[in-house]
Amino acid sequence: MQIINCYAYEIFDSRGLPTIECCIQLANGHKVYASVPSGASVGSAEALELRDDNTNRLLGKGVLQAVNYINNTIAPKLLYQEINALAMDSMLMDLDHHPQKITIGANTILAVSMALFKAQAAAENLELYQILQRVSGTAQAKMPTPMFNVINGGAHANNNLHVQEYMIVPQADDLDAHKNYAQQLHAGVVFYQTLKQQLHDSGQSTNVGDEGGFAPNFVNDAAPLQLLTDIAQQLPQYSYKFALDVAASELFNEKTQSYDLLQEKNLSAQQLTDIYEDWCQKFDIISIEDGMSQTDIMGWKTLTAQIGNAVQLVGDDIFVTSPMKIRKGVLQKTANAVLIKPNQIGTVSQTLAAIDACKNNNLKIVISHRSGETNDTFIADLAVGTACHYIKAGAPARGERIAKYNRLLVLNDMLYA
Repeated sequence: MQIINCYAYEIFDSRGLPTIECCIQLANGHKVYASVPSGASVGSAEALELRDDNTNRLLGKGVLQAVNYINNTIAPKLLYQEINALAMDSMLMDLDHHPQKITIGANTILAVSMALFKAQAAAENLELYQILQRVSGTAQAKMPTPMFNVINGGAHANNNLHVQEYMIVPQADDLDAHKNYAQQLHAGVVFYQTLKQQLHDSGQSTNVGDEGGFAPNFVNDAAPLQLLTDIAQQLPQYSYKFALDVAASELFNEKTQSYDLLQEKNLSAQQLTDIYEDWCQKFDIISIEDGMSQTDIMGWKTLTAQIGNAVQLVGDDIFVTSPMKIRKGVLQKTANAVLIKPNQIGTVSQTLAAIDACKNNNLKIVISHRSGETNDTFIADLAVGTACHYIKAGAPARGERIAKYNRLLVLNDMLYA
């Protein structure tokens, strides 16, 4: 099936800032669309976005350079070619060999890369997850467990919390695989609405952060965990665990090599690890993301050695979806799980290579959205097609988040019908 048209244009993400959407049209008339997200809490080594930096237009955040590069440089290489997503993805990677895509931007090539895999699925009359399953060599697709972000802090909210995300992880009963995901989604929705009502009744703000979680002020960073525990006890019909994204790179002082929480200041890596251990003993925490700064390798080793056998320790900024960095982390014994974000690396193929590196080293995998999202549901199919363990797409609220969770409902029915 030939590609007869490929073009990109500027759209706007969930923060109201510009991003790219790419359309590919096949000879049978079928069109597919792919749009790329943008992060706020960004790892220093992740692939870069190409922005126009024209302060007279859209606050310098425009992406017309990227759009023009797709339309004038990439598209001509694809037109009237038989769709071959893998080979064409390789061509995209050859356009910029720098790991951070400093010349053309990860947002530029990811828009095209995602669209290519969607087009491949359309050409073969398959679902996107089926193409990703085949290309990744995954034996059996499966549903991920959702991690719902219900309280926001840090870079994702205008409140006083230093920890960036407080998540609930509804537990499945494992008796009927078809029902598990729907039950988990229902459990997330009921928890979220119950939390909203309790915040309202106690006179606290029910405004939400970038990812849909509520963003009231608290006395310290442990207080939200107590609140989540209290809500869970009000809902005995469901079972919940908790997860954190600390985003510790945002809390780290390079000069003093110390961390600041809301209440506790100038903490060493050991002291911060002890706090996490205490939280895990008091609250039902099963996962901590970015518990140490991306530059604090010794801190990561301390954290992993002390509580890595009991808790999932997810590396985001330290790995930035890079297969090389993931393998290095295994050797350094930093973290035991990896966050996967396609726009950190730039192409679907490289994302799949990062997932493969995780699988080869027995690391748990969490597929993730970004704080500036679109309604694109690519990551839902990615999680299912590669049989990843978890997915985090924000709160069970806001259209750009719910789009992913609703797509997972559809995929769940496809898998277990």
